[in-house]
Amino acid sequence: MTTVTPAKDPASRYRIEPTVLQALKSPRILTREVLAGLVVAVALIPEAIAFSIIAGVDPRVGLFSSFVMAVAIAFVGGRPAMITAATGAIALVVAPVAREYGLDYLIATVLLGGLLQIVLGAIGVAKLMRFIPRSVMVGFVNALGILIFMSQLPQLGLDNHDWTWHGVPWMVYPLVVVGLVIIVLAPKILKVIPAPLIAIVVITAAVVALGIDVPTVGDQGDLPESLPALFFPDVPFTFETLQIIAPYALALAVVGILESLMTAKLVDDITDTHSRKPREAVGQGIANVLSGMFGGMGGCAMIGQTMINVKASGARTRISTFLAGVFLLILVVALGDVLAVIPMAALVAVMIVVAFLTFDWHSVRPSTLKMMPKSETAVMIITVIATVLTDNLAIGVVLGVLTAMVMFARRVAHFVSVTRVVDADAQVPTARYTVVGELFFASSNDLTTQFEYADDPDRIVIDMSQSHVWDASTVAALDAVVTKYEHHDKYVVIEGIEDASGDIHRRLSGGLGAGH
Repeated sequence: MTTVTPAKDPASRYRIEPTVLQALKSPRILTREVLAGLVVAVALIPEAIAFSIIAGVDPRVGLFSSFVMAVAIAFVGGRPAMITAATGAIALVVAPVAREYGLDYLIATVLLGGLLQIVLGAIGVAKLMRFIPRSVMVGFVNALGILIFMSQLPQLGLDNHDWTWHGVPWMVYPLVVVGLVIIVLAPKILKVIPAPLIAIVVITAAVVALGIDVPTVGDQGDLPESLPALFFPDVPFTFETLQIIAPYALALAVVGILESLMTAKLVDDITDTHSRKPREAVGQGIANVLSGMFGGMGGCAMIGQTMINVKASGARTRISTFLAGVFLLILVVALGDVLAVIPMAALVAVMIVVAFLTFDWHSVRPSTLKMMPKSETAVMIITVIATVLTDNLAIGVVLGVLTAMVMFARRVAHFVSVTRVVDADAQVPTARYTVVGELFFASSNDLTTQFEYADDPDRIVIDMSQSHVWDASTVAALDAVVTKYEHHDKYVVIEGIEDASGDIHRRLSGGLGAGH
């Protein structure tokens, strides 16, 4: 007996459980979300300070931006449990503005960039995510793992830009090792409290109790002592101002959306759920606008902190994202003195584990590489290399997608075949050509070379019933074939074109100048 299951409501595929209401009713889930938010908040602080330094602004700018964006995205974002805050990618984009024009122009850039993200999200740019191949996604993930690990090297004494050794207190290394051991073993003993939080508390307590002199969070920069306030950039509202900030704002919008949507897709895969990508794109824009209104430097989704939240701490709801922002503000404003004594070694251990968990180790196994097509592996490697060398996820992904497109076009181009049969006994001797395959700019370029113009009889039939016309390049190629036969005073009949292809051919044929 066959059982017919009614189709799910389309909206239900975006219902991610546990929901906020379910989490609030479950002490176990709520405890997990609260503790995850606390761990993320602690990990956000040194990152936000470091990104502020990259952008050339006061650490308070990055910290306030992270607070505002984390709280905002908890309400307006499309991917629960994803963390949005100040990021290195956005810091690199806006750094030239801050350096050359000052903080006010930087804030104006963030505000415009956020508005552009809202527009791009509203017109459906998030749907372009479907065109990012799996090999690019794997390369993106692997590059993230490498970049997260490399970002910790300065705390271990190695400059990751010029690869010079500047050294750190030797006690940093055993503390990092202890942190790694705790994070790996703690879940086997105590699952209620996230392992990263246990590692941070234990190492901090040991450093304070034993008076160990190692770099701490307080060494990374001054922490704010007051709440963020509304900030209105003092810039002239002129076309000249727009010319200055528009290119950077557009770069901020594109990089922010791309990195956020890629991170959302990664979390979707980890949690086996679907998120609302268009809403996430708009939400990122709203969060950036609010960040700018409170004097923040802007940002986007943070892969490292998101992995801490989702993978290391097991968070699944918006509660953890919201509390990450709230705890961040409380920690830096009310408990700044306590926070300042946390050893950077503890956070380094957390981020090393995150880097390890982020990297897709299955993708680089010899058995996997042997099984995968060489073109897929090449796309992954190019994505990783481009991302790591430029320290820019957007550049890596764009180059990866372009490489995948070129390789796909080359592969498909060889799938078109043309066979020729001459019927010399017909009332009118006829050469019949049968075209098989998908015809587009890559595969139709050589179409004109597949015909015997001088040797064919006076009547030629081109059978298109087993092919499909996709673009103007193919129509131009067919027009060129017909024109070449006309130059030999021969008659051509094109038959068998299905409706969609026929519509393209009828609209464009003769109007492209091919062969004329």
